[in-house]
Amino acid sequence: MKFKYSIPVVFVLALVIIEKENNIISKVSDKLVVKQPPMVLDSSSSLQTQKPKQKHILLLATTRTGSSFVGEFFNQQGDNMFYLFEPLWHVEKMLTLEGGGTNATASAKAYRDVLQQLFLCDFSLLESFIDPPPVDHVTANLFRRWSSSSLCADSVCSPFAQGDIEKFHCRARKCGPLNLTLAAQSCREKQHRAIKSVRVRQLDTLRPLAEDPRLDVKFIHLVRDPRAVLASRMVAFETYKNWKEWGARGGDVPLDDDEVKKLKGNCDNIRMSAQAGLRQPKWLRGRYLLVRYEDIARFPARKAAEMYRFAGIPFTPQVKSWIARNTQVSPKEASGVFSLKRNSSEHVEKWRFGLPFKIAQVVQRVCRPTLKLFGYKVVNSEKMLTDRSISLIEDKVSARYRLGRYL
Repeated sequence: MKFKYSIPVVFVLALVIIEKENNIISKVSDKLVVKQPPMVLDSSSSLQTQKPKQKHILLLATTRTGSSFVGEFFNQQGDNMFYLFEPLWHVEKMLTLEGGGTNATASAKAYRDVLQQLFLCDFSLLESFIDPPPVDHVTANLFRRWSSSSLCADSVCSPFAQGDIEKFHCRARKCGPLNLTLAAQSCREKQHRAIKSVRVRQLDTLRPLAEDPRLDVKFIHLVRDPRAVLASRMVAFETYKNWKEWGARGGDVPLDDDEVKKLKGNCDNIRMSAQAGLRQPKWLRGRYLLVRYEDIARFPARKAAEMYRFAGIPFTPQVKSWIARNTQVSPKEASGVFSLKRNSSEHVEKWRFGLPFKIAQVVQRVCRPTLKLFGYKVVNSEKMLTDRSISLIEDKVSARYRLGRYL
């Protein structure tokens, strides 16, 4: 089986080993060369003795957990924050196999190395995954560039030429293709850096980031009720048509179906990552915070302040104002599957009135350990599922969850 795209040579050795062991890869190009630039260090930093002044925040989640909304807590920080939205999208796309999915070993290494370089304001490795490749470090194809205010600032917004197409645009202005050299320079000028990603499967694959003396990385792990996640994906993504059909027709859901197995695998990965973080091993001590989306939806300002305290960054009035404007809005303003505006307290349980009970039962069956760990109550009837007077969120969850609070 071949990769859909060529793979940078930095991963060739790992992939060849995988090919020999698992017969997954049949051919790897040996002609691509990624030049590794020198390390980028703050002038006052010492690799051996001093921690960097910058704070590095990695928001880890899965799709439809509210991560875009929570990412805005850092995107709205202002001039002292460099925020990137889903840069690993390009890596996943290039490493996607012809039959779908990615090789876990190869992708984990790729994700880790790209994140490490981006936190050091180095875009060279990411460039090698962008298709088509940037020309002279200029690209019109960075995924959702407009979701990062840092990439739409004056210093990075190149002139908009006549004939340029809409995807060059930022939210508040028209910008030409992105100059990644200017982006790297802007990154180095910011005091702090934050990245949001839904593509990292296991937290322990990121250990080298926590142990890199050039970085001061804090991991914020955002989780959500798996039943709510599935309900949201069924609305947002066409690929969940099997779940929609199972919900619409009578009969049982086939538990041996690949889609059900994938759901279980996702739940297990999230749970195992959380358990690794909550155990607080030495490399993660003081670096891991578990946050439930449901708590953020109910108490957005309070939870945002908690995340900022954990990260060691001042919680600015600019962020507080954005939260106030975007969490108490009318239903019309909150319309749209991908809208960042919402009435948070009502939005958090909306899924309960659209997810068929038998689908909720399947999620509970394959994801029960995950539900238990994060403090989500199991429903035993359709009436209980749709009864607003019954909360499905434990106010006090397990001791393991409480251990996730920073010291």
